Formats: sequence, C-alpha cells, structure tokens
Amino acid sequence: MAARAISSGTISFGLVSIPIKLYTAASSGGIAFNFLHNRCGSRMKQQQFCPVCEEVVQRSDLVRGYEFAKNQYVRFENDELKALEEETSKVIELEEFVPLEKVDPLYFEKTYYLGPDKGGEKAYRLLADAMTESNRVGLAKYVMRGKEGLVLIRAVQGGLMLHTMYYADEVRDFDDIDRGQTVTLKDGELDLAVRLIDELVSKEFHPENYHDEYKARVLHLVEQKVEGKEVTALEPQVRQSQVVDLMEALKASLEKHDGAAKAKPSRAAARARKTRITEAEAEVTFEEFRAAVDESGLEVGAAELKKSYNGLTSLGKRRKLAAAGIRGKVANLRKDLEVIRSDPELFGDAPKRLKAARIPLTARDWERY
Repeated sequence: MAARAISSGTISFGLVSIPIKLYTAASSGGIAFNFLHNRCGSRMKQQQFCPVCEEVVQRSDLVRGYEFAKNQYVRFENDELKALEEETSKVIELEEFVPLEKVDPLYFEKTYYLGPDKGGEKAYRLLADAMTESNRVGLAKYVMRGKEGLVLIRAVQGGLMLHTMYYADEVRDFDDIDRGQTVTLKDGELDLAVRLIDELVSKEFHPENYHDEYKARVLHLVEQKVEGKEVTALEPQVRQSQVVDLMEALKASLEKHDGAAKAKPSRAAARARKTRITEAEAEVTFEEFRAAVDESGLEVGAAELKKSYNGLTSLGKRRKLAAAGIRGKVANLRKDLEVIRSDPELFGDAPKRLKAARIPLTARDWERY
C-alpha cells in the first residue's frame, strides 16, 4: 500500500525552496488492551468526574488550568491559548549545519520521512546529495500543530529524514542520577570488560534480528482463546538478579566465547565423540541434572532443584533443543555456581547455602544460559 503524506511544506535552503511532503516513519507495534466489565464483558467508557461536586462533567464544561502552586491554578480559555500559538507556517528554514556525530541521540523525539512534492524533485535530490557529501545535518525551526519546535534534517539512503528534537531545557540533568562514581574497579576488570565487548561486537546494526517476543506470546494466547482452547495461567516470571564476583564473571564469559571460537576438535576427538553420540543424544534425566549441580559444591533444596529441572525441560520442548544443547546449559550453570561458591563474600558463614534466586527456576531464567 502506498504511503500517505500527513502534511506538506517547504524546506528553505538559502535561496532554494524545496516543496516536500511529510510521512510517518515509524509507529509503535505494541499490544493494546481495552478494559472490560468483568461481569458482563462490556467495554468501559472514560468519564471526567468532579470529586467536589460529585458529578460526571461533560467535555464542554472543561477548561484548561496551569498549576502554579500546590492546588492553585490559573485558568485559560481556548481562545487565549490560540492567540499565543505561532503563526501557521509550513516553511522549514535550515539555519545551520553540524556533523551528525556531534548531536546527542538523547535530543531525538520522533522521526518522519520527507519526500519531494510536485516540482521539487531536483532541488530535493540536490540537498540530499549535498548533505551526504558534506556529512552534515541541518537544524531548523518548524511549526507543527501551532507550536514551534526544533527539528533536524539528515540525509539517509538517498533521501531526507526529519527528526523532531527536545529543547535543551526539556532534557533532564544526568548529574541528578547516581552513576556509581564512588565504586572502585579491581585491577584488570576494565580490560576484561573491553575484551568481552570485543567478543560480542558486530560490524553493523541489524534491527531485523530483534523481535517483540512478548507481543508474539500475547497474540498466540489470543489465538488459543479465540479457538476455545484450554489456556493455562502463567505465573508472573520475575527476572532474578545474580550477584557474582565481577572479575570471575568476566573471566567466565570470556572463556565461553574463546572456547566456542577456538575449539576445533581433531580427527581423533571427532571419532571419540562419534562413539559417544548415542549417550549424548539421550534425554537429560533429573538424576544427571542433580549430579551436575552437586558437583558445584553448593547445596540446593529439593523443591528448587525439581522446579529448575522442570523449567529446563520446558525450555527444551518450546525451543526444540537437542539434548546436547540442554547439557550445555547445565554445564554453564555448573560453572556459574562454582563461581558463586568460590566467593565467600556472598555467603559469609554459610557457604553451602543457596537461595532460590541463585538458580534458574523457570524456562525464561534458563534462556540466559
């Protein structure tokens, strides 16, 4: 379906005027729910209620108020606010050009595509190519819905994009946030962290590799409900934080990635592995899982151990993981438990006591291994 322009205007570039059309570049794809009355299933309607008069107020009886002090307001009529708005103008006058890398993404608000309007194709092409050649972006003022805002125009994929921007006084000061300035890093931790980043680096950003899994799960559940299938209620799954020694965690992460990149089995090893193929493909039993946890030196309660095993097998069925993949996750868990076991600061006088939060209990918890 062809894109529909939501507005039109003109880019003023020196003495050059470029007629353009404005298109929506992106829209949220999240799941939206409606509130229903649990008794009859009817959709709820929103009403404005005055707690002083104890009555529902019609929209026509509402006025705008600005709170200048606690519970004190000054009133504004629509005509008063209309008089304060900027004169409607569709001209986007480029005032200066700066390198894109000098603009902090923090200031970006919304994104729109710009396309040439009738008769503006050549001037549009000229500006897009010139901005690409100079590696600069343009800043301008633009009136949208009666309010003047800061916008940035940049050349992308042979065309032009418009980004609405926050003003400087609309961005909160980062100094108000605790950023861990008082923490002292151990020797070598920064080097290990940089090495781990290097292991996970990609040359390009591929957004198509990321998907909204929550949305997919909700839609799947919707299909089940529509088809009248039995739906099992899912318990809330809270992601538990795992506190481990930072240096050991970095080393363990690097060992995983180094081992995956460098491990190339010899022919003899391949033959040996082939002889064990039947055993490796066998289903991971609860006894095997419990033995792996026991090898870490930590004691886990029977209930937590059983729940963790059920979560692992559930993940295996959902993701259709081979037995070797499940055993790999068990091995990774054992390594992490050994790291926790080796840090006396975490457990004090009870080094063998393991809280449920230290071990993955659900399928979602197991996904990180």
